[in-house]
Amino acid sequence: MPTHHFPARYQRPALLAIMAISLALALGFFGDFHPALDAFAQLRLHLAVLLALVALPLLFTPLRIEAVVALVFSAAALSTTYAALRIPGLSPVQAGFVADAGDRAVYRLLQLNLRFDNPAPEKVLSLIGRAQPDVVTLEEVSPMWKDKLDLLAKAYPHRIVCSSPHGSSGVAILSRRPFAADSEPYCSTGGALALASVDFGGTPVDVVALHLRWPWPFAHGGQASQVAIPLSSLGPTAVVAGDCNAVPWSATVRQLATAGGLTPMPSVGPTWQYIKLPELLRFSGLPIDQVFSRGAVLIHSATRLEPVGSDHLPVMVQFSLRPQPGQPENEGATAFASTGPELAVNATR
Repeated sequence: MPTHHFPARYQRPALLAIMAISLALALGFFGDFHPALDAFAQLRLHLAVLLALVALPLLFTPLRIEAVVALVFSAAALSTTYAALRIPGLSPVQAGFVADAGDRAVYRLLQLNLRFDNPAPEKVLSLIGRAQPDVVTLEEVSPMWKDKLDLLAKAYPHRIVCSSPHGSSGVAILSRRPFAADSEPYCSTGGALALASVDFGGTPVDVVALHLRWPWPFAHGGQASQVAIPLSSLGPTAVVAGDCNAVPWSATVRQLATAGGLTPMPSVGPTWQYIKLPELLRFSGLPIDQVFSRGAVLIHSATRLEPVGSDHLPVMVQFSLRPQPGQPENEGATAFASTGPELAVNATR
């Protein structure tokens, strides 16, 4: 490609753009030092792609060496996000999951940011009714959702709803299964975290619904530090799910995992888009809905389900529990089948 196809007057501005994007991209790798730096990490994927797009035309100019360096940096940055991209046919969708449940019961957890002003709440209720997960973790439980969730009271009699000072950021846990005896559900100050110990066939599992605010300059970092305290006191077996407003490769996710002795679940890919785009452009969103586990929890699969009026996609997680001492290996093994074939269809979309 001849040099004149990329006019000389644009080459220096393009080089300056490469330097600015590279700086922002590099800062994101130092998020452990300050929440402001971690904010750049949230956009690592987008910055890396933008860097490559700006650098490509310079390959055919006297600035080709600078362009090559920028493309190498872009590729290196993208490699840290690859596992979360979930590109059909390319990404290892099941990598990191425990494939075989054996004779153990398989349970389902549905994670969803409802969106405080969801225009189609009936879609959410329909999904829960069809999917029949054992436990549901919800975020942005605004006042409008209180009456809607009451419609699920018979199917999900065990619940905790935590309000927030902002009104639109409450969290909730709904469960078909009883809360563990002698346990007390808990709401953190500010309504960012709900905790309930759920009895899964005789094994108590601390279930947490979590919602962090947007990254810096919002109160994201301080909130992550606050919820680290209850996470550090979780029982030996736990599942934490929520809208972390943080991508899997961020310092925030590492901080949460370290605080609770948790293992982050392999990402299901982008779950959030600020602007509604065609489904084929879903990859341009952010994978900010996270699930963590610890102890006896074995996660077998996780899938994004169909849109239900929120700017977040629902995430269905299937897991089992290692048998506890004195508990038969196959106790409750029919839990998966008893939910019916309709659920199996929805959970594998």
